Parts: sequence; structure tokens; C-alpha cells
Amino acid sequence: MRLTQILSVIGKYSKDYSNLPDRYIKRAMEQVYWKNPTGVQYRPDTEIKRKTYRFTTNRPWTAQFRQQNLPGRRTKKVFVEPIKDWSYFRGDRVEVLVGRDKGKQGFVKQIIQERNWVIVEGLNCHYRVVGRDQNYPGMVIKSEAPLLVTNQVALVDPSDFKSTPIEWRFTEDGQKVRVSSRTGRIIPIPASAEETVDYKSKKTYNEQPKDTLADDVIAITFSPKLETFEMSIMESMGIKEDRVPPKSYWY
Repeated sequence: MRLTQILSVIGKYSKDYSNLPDRYIKRAMEQVYWKNPTGVQYRPDTEIKRKTYRFTTNRPWTAQFRQQNLPGRRTKKVFVEPIKDWSYFRGDRVEVLVGRDKGKQGFVKQIIQERNWVIVEGLNCHYRVVGRDQNYPGMVIKSEAPLLVTNQVALVDPSDFKSTPIEWRFTEDGQKVRVSSRTGRIIPIPASAEETVDYKSKKTYNEQPKDTLADDVIAITFSPKLETFEMSIMESMGIKEDRVPPKSYWY
């Protein structure tokens, strides 16, 4: 079985929750139509890749995503306005502003930032029939439909459990926090936002034998200086330049 088929089981989670490296996701989703052969006589890194993909609730590394973006298939472009300061995280309590569940509150269980979507657990659901044929009526599956963070959901203020617009501010300690525009109270980021398949929180993660140690990651091994590579070599070998370059004139 291919690795992409195995990982399709965790397709319902966000990229951060899967804890997969970016290089694998890039390799799993990219489609190369043409590239130069390998050889010194050919120009390297000359290739034609697919640039636009249609992002859905399926994660980019899954087989379902590739099925929806088969080579040669073109779909209508979806225009999405990027959000500079993303304000929704897994575990946030939000209120639905549209649809049959308008006014109900739930918790965010998945984020699809490429489409400005969030999926709220148990709300904005739709039903679909799968497995139907001539001899079997099929099964009805209930699943949550995505909601736009721009105008279909709103964060809930934990002080009074009412929806509120928010804005990002800085505390006296320099920490960036979400603040309710209505009450001025801080809306903390839930602890489940950093949960992955490997750990519930970063502090409870046990380092594995093949992991790079945390102390080695945060260790500062390079000090930037305003000098060239040759100058740093001369400094390390104790070579001093005492020659005076001749004057040159530019006309």
C-alpha cells in the first residue's frame, strides 16, 4: 500500500495535527509535466509544474486530494482573500452565524486555511448516501460542511459566552493575544491547538532516539559578522593584511 493511501486516514485533521514535514507534503502533491533530462549538458532545474490546485476538505498529501486534482483536470478557480492574522485555532468555541444551525455554538475541529474554512464539530452538517446500487439502498453518512471564517462564524467570548469580533493586541510583556472588541477581555488560544498525533502538548513529548535533542536545536552555533568568508579565515589563522592597495580611477 502506498504511503499516501495510509496517510489518507488522517486526512480529516489539519496539517499541523498530522505533524508531517513540509518537504513530504510538497513532494506528495506536486505534479511535474516535463523536466530536463539528467546530465551535465542539460540545464538543471528546468521543469514545468502544476501551479494551481483546488483545495477541499481533503488534506494535500492524501489520495483523495490527488483524485480531485488529476493531471489535466481543470476546475473553476476559487478566489480566496488571504487573511494576514489568522484568528481561529483547533478547540476554539465559535458561534455559527448562518444556516439551520444559526446561533448554535460548537468547537473547531479542523482548519483549512487555504480556503478560509473551519469545520465545527456537530454543526452545519449535511447527509450523503454512499454505496447505493441495484440491490442495496446504501448508507447515509453525516458529515460537517466547512464554514467561512470571514462571515459565517464568530469567536465566543469566554467571559459571557456570546459571540464577539476580536483584534490582536500586545500585552505589557510583548505577548501577542486575541482581545474581544466588545468586552476587552483576552481570548486565550486553547491548549488543543498544539496537539498532534505525536503529543498532546509540546512539554509532554518524549524525545526519541532518532530525534534531534531540544538543547541542540536552540543552541546558538553561529554569530553573524559583517565580513566575507576570506576575512573570517584570515582572522581564525591570525593573518593580518598590511598591504595598501594602489589608487584606481574610474572614468
